[in-house]
Amino acid sequence: MPVRLNKFLAQCGVASRREADRLIGHGKVKVNGRVVDQMGVRIDESRDRVEVNGRPIQPERRSVFVMLNKPAGFLVTMNDPLGRPTVRKLLPGLPRGVVPVGRLDFDSEGLLLLTNDGELAFRLTHPRYEVPKTYLVRVDGEVSPETLARLQRGISLEKKKAVPDKVVLLEASRGKSQLRLELHEGRKREVRRMFEAVGHRVNRLRRVEFAGLTIKNLPVGEWRALLAREVSALKKAVGLAGQRSASSE
Repeated sequence: MPVRLNKFLAQCGVASRREADRLIGHGKVKVNGRVVDQMGVRIDESRDRVEVNGRPIQPERRSVFVMLNKPAGFLVTMNDPLGRPTVRKLLPGLPRGVVPVGRLDFDSEGLLLLTNDGELAFRLTHPRYEVPKTYLVRVDGEVSPETLARLQRGISLEKKKAVPDKVVLLEASRGKSQLRLELHEGRKREVRRMFEAVGHRVNRLRRVEFAGLTIKNLPVGEWRALLAREVSALKKAVGLAGQRSASSE
């Protein structure tokens, strides 16, 4: 059965669907020896030969799903041309094709998923599936009830309103505040920009839950493989229930 080329590349662990589209657009992908630079091309994965930068591409035999408790000071990418520290340094021995699901800022901490299952990664980060994320946020200044209400109503960022699903003030004293914020979007630096818009600079941001998973009992800088039941729950949440998983308990 024909499959979109970008989806095939994602399933093979080459890149996310969006990054696969960029590779295609830049003429980096060949099908049966011919460069493909048009979006929407479909292939027969049982017969067509696909190459990226001259390297033949085959589907990964083993699916990998891991959770990292990311420390601050690491880029959420597997390679950086400027030589800055990336999360790869924290994940020795992972097979090729395992990539981060979504993003966490360089200075942000907490739960980060990585996988070579391109379709799952795509759905977990696509707004259509409204995957929930929960953050603990520490900011300068004491957040007032009025400011909290303003956050709950939503903040305009680049002509589009960012509305948290829930925001709770946990503590406010001595010129600092800590809050718990839940949302299902994932725009760049969204949480930090929301607080900056109401006059509070974020000095610590930790993602503590993602798609029903939590980093409880996972030390900072450490990672573990997901259990089979956790992978099944993720797939069910984004409409991929019933697909087999290589993870095990």
